[in-house]
Amino acid sequence: MGTFLSIILYVTLIVCLVGTARKMLRYARTPAPLKIPTTPAPTTRSGVVWRLSREVVLFESLFKASKWTWLFGWLFHAGLFLVLLTHLRYFTEPVWWWVALIAPLGPYAGFAMMFGLAGLLARRFLVDRVRYISAPSDYLMLVFLMAIAGSGLAMRYWFHIDIVRLKQFALGMLSLEFNSLPFDLALVIHLLLVALLLLIFPFSKLLHAPGLFFSPSRNQVDNPREKRHIAPWAKARDAAPAEKLRG
Repeated sequence: MGTFLSIILYVTLIVCLVGTARKMLRYARTPAPLKIPTTPAPTTRSGVVWRLSREVVLFESLFKASKWTWLFGWLFHAGLFLVLLTHLRYFTEPVWWWVALIAPLGPYAGFAMMFGLAGLLARRFLVDRVRYISAPSDYLMLVFLMAIAGSGLAMRYWFHIDIVRLKQFALGMLSLEFNSLPFDLALVIHLLLVALLLLIFPFSKLLHAPGLFFSPSRNQVDNPREKRHIAPWAKARDAAPAEKLRG
């Protein structure tokens, strides 16, 4: 079982990294022919960095649009981020001091994830305009994420597992070693769900996480009067006739 799950996790991790890198490269190469930052927009590059930072950490635009959606969305993402940090205790030996410091917050972060996801799922059912534009995959993705969080909480409170062997398994994966894994149904389900998440991440709406940094409405400086915006492909097109004339 340990070897099987190790191979599955290796393969899905490679798919996730390669797929995400290809998508990000595609985003970076996509022309942005117009200045379209959402106003009021910063007029300096440092202002753009500050704006993106607020968007990533605080979900500023979502807060302005819908307070309830912001609350549920922020709780889920903040809980997920904290859960990922607390999981580092399985991959470090000795455990880093700051990981040990935040480790007791893991269960609370898991409940925050579940509460946020439940609110987002209820929103898709209860809000007419949101239900109208929701596809089946939108519901399934929320249920899928709730299953991951729920299986993790189940191992914490109901199906206790051998943490020592689990950590040996995790450390072995870092060094490409196939160690044994305690056979526990909740743990196997949890790891398979995580593997499936890695597999579908580059091909789903979850890719909005890195995609935010490539959004022209967020990453552009609002300076169309001071500096003419010419996309790279347009520069190449305009340069071609000039080369012919010189030739």
